Amino acid sequence: MTSPIPTPSAVPSAASPDAPDVVTISLYESRKKLYPKAVHGFFAHWRWALVWLTQIVYYGLPWLNWNGRQAVLFDLLSRRFYLGGLVLYPQDFIYLTGLLVMSALSLFLFTAVAGRLWCGYACPQTVYTEIFMWIEKLVEGDRAARMRLDAAPMSAAKLGRKVGKHALWLLVALWTGFTFVGYFTPIRTLGVEVVAGALGPWQTFWIFFYSFATYGFAGFMREQVCKYMCPYARFQSAMFDKDTLIVTYDAARGEPRGSRGKKVDPASRGLGACVDCTLCVQVCPTGIDIRKGLQYECIGCGACADVCDEVMDKFGYERGLVKYSTQNAMNQGWNRAQIVRRALRPRVLIYSFVLGAIAVAVGVSLFLRVPMKVDVIRDRGALARMVEFGRIENVYRLQVMNATEERQMVGIQVEGLPGIALASDARVEVLPAEVRSVAVRVQVPPGASPGSHPITFRLQAEGDKAIRVEEKTTFLVPR
Repeated sequence: MTSPIPTPSAVPSAASPDAPDVVTISLYESRKKLYPKAVHGFFAHWRWALVWLTQIVYYGLPWLNWNGRQAVLFDLLSRRFYLGGLVLYPQDFIYLTGLLVMSALSLFLFTAVAGRLWCGYACPQTVYTEIFMWIEKLVEGDRAARMRLDAAPMSAAKLGRKVGKHALWLLVALWTGFTFVGYFTPIRTLGVEVVAGALGPWQTFWIFFYSFATYGFAGFMREQVCKYMCPYARFQSAMFDKDTLIVTYDAARGEPRGSRGKKVDPASRGLGACVDCTLCVQVCPTGIDIRKGLQYECIGCGACADVCDEVMDKFGYERGLVKYSTQNAMNQGWNRAQIVRRALRPRVLIYSFVLGAIAVAVGVSLFLRVPMKVDVIRDRGALARMVEFGRIENVYRLQVMNATEERQMVGIQVEGLPGIALASDARVEVLPAEVRSVAVRVQVPPGASPGSHPITFRLQAEGDKAIRVEEKTTFLVPR
């Protein structure tokens, strides 16, 4: 028997003393805007060095030329991918697979050794957030000035600063989107099309889409991307162990925390080294308190370590209250040499060996790669036919791919049956980075046994004896 559904009148009123406590649980937490404070120090210098390095490569690479063309170009329309002197085709997908496997193993290796190095120093989200925050600081001032500006009522001065900041953000975002498309369309041609207003629909879409993503992620979402959108933060714990270097607060030395003057002896007041200035929280780009221990939101940028070292210097205390260390090192009091020795543990050695083996295999494969490919397609219209003097003929279509940037004169030979010979031109010219389709007639003398017989086409570039390929097929003799 089911109980009756209570009517609104049967539900106790919140004003009634007999009414149960009503707890409202919000399923959505509104974002509290963060105002990260600028910080200087060892890790900040490394972070900016990576910002410069990555952006010089990203923005500069499409402008480099190689043999009269763009050095790095992924031409999807013609299905050719240029990487310096290499010309790759969709058939070379195995190299992309190798690159992705190496990238994944590198991530595993670096994470096992020193945590979220990628997130803290080289991730595009981190890099562009740093750039956008630098612009914000340049226009609106440091943390305190930005907080005062946001709290102030709207005025001409405030509006001018906000418009100026967003204009600079949009310029960076648009240049980033333009450069991104420049990897798939020759960037000089793309620039001319932008000036002339002659962009195609897909070029326009991707420039504005990538620009919008950069503007939104680096300008507004920032730490939300790292905390909620990026899956790496969720599964990074599977790659950590107690010997992984992470940003760590030395609680044994820092607690109990408390404010004090610079001339006060903390031991006389029963205090630890932490002066509870909260600067480690103010500089954190994700807004966490490192003193609460390792948290998945931490991207390992080391900003808290830099600012804490500055505070320790001002108070005359030893540096390293917040530092890169391991759980085992903190628990057992290891020195730096012991931490380094422990870093060479089996997991790290296995990652390193597998990564090195794959890198060598890919490198050797690229070095030995023959820059010519051939596909043999049988003519389905006439599988076999009788020609003059009773000879039997099969017709094939050879698709010869020249993966070099030089014109190749290719000689064609066929073997596999007694008396087999080409009845068409045995030489074909293939232009640089061209796929040439050529019809080939192959004949055998009368008297060959009926059935399907394996034969082999041999193609060799006349100017380069190293460019030689073979492709097997079958020759049909009718009954």
